[in-house]
Amino acid sequence: MAASDGETAQQQIDEIEALSSIYGEDWCVVDEDEKIYCIKINDCLDQPKWTLCLQVILPPGYPTAEPPIYQLNAPWLQGQDYMELANSLEEIYVQNLGESILYLWVEKIREVLIEKAQSSDPEPHIKKTSEEVDEDDGDDFILDYQPIQEDPVKMLNYITSESQEDEELPSIHHGNPITDRRSTFQAHLAPVVTPRQVKRVLEKLYENKKIASATHNIYAYRIYCEDKQTFLQDCEDDGETAAGGRLLHLMQILNVHNVLVVVSRWYGGILLGPDRFKHINNCARNVLVEYNYVHSVEESSKQAGKSKKIRKDNKKRLEH
Repeated sequence: MAASDGETAQQQIDEIEALSSIYGEDWCVVDEDEKIYCIKINDCLDQPKWTLCLQVILPPGYPTAEPPIYQLNAPWLQGQDYMELANSLEEIYVQNLGESILYLWVEKIREVLIEKAQSSDPEPHIKKTSEEVDEDDGDDFILDYQPIQEDPVKMLNYITSESQEDEELPSIHHGNPITDRRSTFQAHLAPVVTPRQVKRVLEKLYENKKIASATHNIYAYRIYCEDKQTFLQDCEDDGETAAGGRLLHLMQILNVHNVLVVVSRWYGGILLGPDRFKHINNCARNVLVEYNYVHSVEESSKQAGKSKKIRKDNKKRLEH
């Protein structure tokens, strides 16, 4: 007998509460409303050498009828390593249809990382193998997502050139504000294809006195470089610790590109705790949906389920 929607929802709640308790600070809620989470996993060494971030979206039918939508993020993870780990996770799902499997996935990933740490595999050379890179006079390197302490517009001067000074200012769109306990959050979005455009949009936004006076202007952007088949991306907390990284995680999971999202927060004097991250991501997601940068979670989960069925059918044909 199939589980009801209420039973499925309760299974998700129980699993999330358990994982949050087990993994503590390594467990991160990216967007509670859309059931988007990530967990940092390492090789259990005192000074971890191998780490990975597992990001998941739990569709309405998980765990009884639909698989989680997942993404594996690690600078060293690509090619054969990625395929082998992805196949292992999908095998776990197939072997445990209808069951909660996130814990099994996490521990499988940890097992792989421990094996790498104990083997003769060299430590990951992050700067050389990252598939998500910045530009530095033609040399690739992974972006450091530590909070930027200086003016974010000035920081972008490092990756822009004088030859782009006359580049056109992209159109800027503003989302609907969200107010909670006197704090107000509002997202701004612009299509961008170069770092220079990112800088120009930020400069234009800061010309607005209201935006310039915001307590925090958190932003993240992702630009797809067709020639290198890599992503140029970065984020800025602007004093709201970890908010930029969470916003970038959301954009990675939603697989958006060639877009800059800025979320302004005007603090109202009352601490919101973790709710502030929920509002930041909700603002960002809403404006991305409004301007057709993302599909709904339901559409994404249907596509994932269709892909899963095709893989299973192919596997059965091979076995026969």
